[in-house]
Amino acid sequence: MMQYVLGTVDFVAPDERVMFRTCSEEKGRVVFQMGTADPERALVVAKLVENDVAAVDVNMGCPKEYSTKGGMGSYYKIIFTLVKGISKPVTCKIRILPTLEDTVNLVKRIERTGVAAIAVHGREERPRHPVHCDYIQAVAESVSIPVIANGGSSDMVKTFEDMEKFRAAAGASSVMLARAAMWNPSIFRQQGALSVEEVMEDYIRYAVRYDNNPFNTKYCLCQMLRDRVESPFGKRLHAAQTNEEICEVFGMTDFYNKTKAELEARKAALQTNGDQSEQPKLEDDVITMPVRFERRDYPPQITPKMYLLEWSRKEKLDQPVYETEQRTQDRAFQSTVIIDNKKYRSALWEKSKKFAEQAAAIVCLRTLGLPEGRIGEEHSGLVNKRKRDDRKCAALDDNESAARKRHISEDPQEEEMIRRTKVVNGVCGQTTR
Repeated sequence: MMQYVLGTVDFVAPDERVMFRTCSEEKGRVVFQMGTADPERALVVAKLVENDVAAVDVNMGCPKEYSTKGGMGSYYKIIFTLVKGISKPVTCKIRILPTLEDTVNLVKRIERTGVAAIAVHGREERPRHPVHCDYIQAVAESVSIPVIANGGSSDMVKTFEDMEKFRAAAGASSVMLARAAMWNPSIFRQQGALSVEEVMEDYIRYAVRYDNNPFNTKYCLCQMLRDRVESPFGKRLHAAQTNEEICEVFGMTDFYNKTKAELEARKAALQTNGDQSEQPKLEDDVITMPVRFERRDYPPQITPKMYLLEWSRKEKLDQPVYETEQRTQDRAFQSTVIIDNKKYRSALWEKSKKFAEQAAAIVCLRTLGLPEGRIGEEHSGLVNKRKRDDRKCAALDDNESAARKRHISEDPQEEEMIRRTKVVNGVCGQTTR
């Protein structure tokens, strides 16, 4: 879904955690990497992100255990399924096997799946073993697809110039860095790396600007601190729990406050002018809108479904019909409500069937410009009228019950008969002895 305040594209789980956040500037550069053992689930995820990334990569980790136990075939199926199922290039990353022959045979087999490129980590086990550039070179010479050299961070790549030396030594087409890039991301700067202090402050600006998860922000900063993570400064950073507290550690509180104020102003402007993200859209024959049902936004015993039902009765329409489906990969729910021969659905998936139906009702009510029962909302009186009528009926029942009790108390035989009466399946019946 589009996040208009931040200007990002967010992929959100049913529990509202942002699982992946990107933006248009990254679209032609970012590669989405996944680790998976399920071809069908991998394809579902790849289809979700393919329009917002440059490629999809499968991290095969260390294939040693899978090859020895005969489970390696699942990876070939995953890669083959992705190659055939999405429009973007599919790549994968492996780690070398104990022998050169096994490693080359593995890569040749992977090439036949149709992958666009393969990254080879030159260490059998990290980080104890030295990187085997000869293995990577042999792989590069045995296949026709690009081979990406990986695993040189510890003892080969310290500067931008070292990346070219590593690439040449491995005979690869390019280089992939992990730890060296985490220690100082500016290693990719051709003019030379910046100081770690400057990079950390720049990283924090991005983290605040794009509302990054504070624990991820802290983890990345601790990687840059390296051996200073146990210093008093590092311990202060480690104790921080929010991006605001992280900014305090780095003396960037003014920047944090200014940026948050700008984001709040942007949010207010969107709400004033109408948030584009919540405008109804017609997809096929269904009107959709990205909304969620928040129970706390509604009074007790009042729901959007109640309002929609009462409106349909007032308009003399057939009552709403809900069709709900469950997504296999995370067991989330999405519901479509059909009323007056039109379909309405939330673009977001919910954690329960009931919440999914409420979300569909919200989409319908908002599209039609009808109240939905939110706290502080101007009510139509439909549901409230019924509740008042129910209260009147309840009051009458109480009065009748009280009168009946007074009458019964005056007739002991009738009171004994009432005492022997019970309700069975919603119908009054007399007990037997």
